[in-house]
Amino acid sequence: MRIVLCCAAGMSTSMLVSKMQSAAQGRGLAIDIKAVPVAEFERILPDADVVLLGPQVQFEAARLTAIAAPQGKSVAVIDMMDYGMMRGEQVLDKALALHAS
Repeated sequence: MRIVLCCAAGMSTSMLVSKMQSAAQGRGLAIDIKAVPVAEFERILPDADVVLLGPQVQFEAARLTAIAAPQGKSVAVIDMMDYGMMRGEQVLDKALALHAS
């Protein structure tokens, strides 16, 4: 499974990626997680199973979902509290649930 986090510049989500990777390793899950700027969305989409957007780019959600849907890809916005508190476990749970649906 490949999860991509998109934010304005890909920087603030990098810390969250580390927390999510730790959570995945703790569960014995082999998941590839990376962070990229939202400007790279269309380039990374073919390689992503789930794309999570940082709250600061949630205004892009409808447009990006419209691009992703025909390819069978899921896009969602990370909960602002989970993002702000760097709750890797919860964000990983969200990604796993999206992938399962």
